[in-house]
Amino acid sequence: MNVLGFNSSEFVQWMGRGIDRTLERTKIKAFVNYLTRRLWNWSRRNSLWPLHWGLMCCSIEMAAAFSPRYDVERFGVLFRSTPRQVDILLVNGPVSHKVAPAVRRLYEQMPEPKWVIAMGECAISGGPYYDSYSVLPGVDNVVPVDVYIPGCPVRPEAMMDAFFKLRDKIKEEKGDMFLQPKE
Repeated sequence: MNVLGFNSSEFVQWMGRGIDRTLERTKIKAFVNYLTRRLWNWSRRNSLWPLHWGLMCCSIEMAAAFSPRYDVERFGVLFRSTPRQVDILLVNGPVSHKVAPAVRRLYEQMPEPKWVIAMGECAISGGPYYDSYSVLPGVDNVVPVDVYIPGCPVRPEAMMDAFFKLRDKIKEEKGDMFLQPKE
């Protein structure tokens, strides 16, 4: 919109660049990024939302971790049923060549930041099906894996430990979360 000879989008960009330069020169930007990074990492690590999706027998153990006996929800881990609302892809069971594109599609549909947990021997290395023509030798051939949970079957305590390890990884992340100039 052109008001009094000014193009509003150009004016907003000009003001944004001026404010950004001022914040950088006065070191306020570094301070705000330091505070917001800590707050952002705290909120991300205390609300982990894995995808409610299971391939084989490890999905039974995954469900057991959310039973009243273990109650993973008290740590802020809540299952969601759509990839557009999750930040963790929890892969359990052998990934076949036929399922691999679906796993990749689910991973690509997840918003940033996103993490992957490989649960069980089948997801990590193919398990007892490692020599099969149809099973991949690990889900890390399809998507990047952040945390591995060994075992067959994986105990709910091991799954809880994986969420704690992922929390530690998120806590150590660095980088500017906010106030990044748009290109």
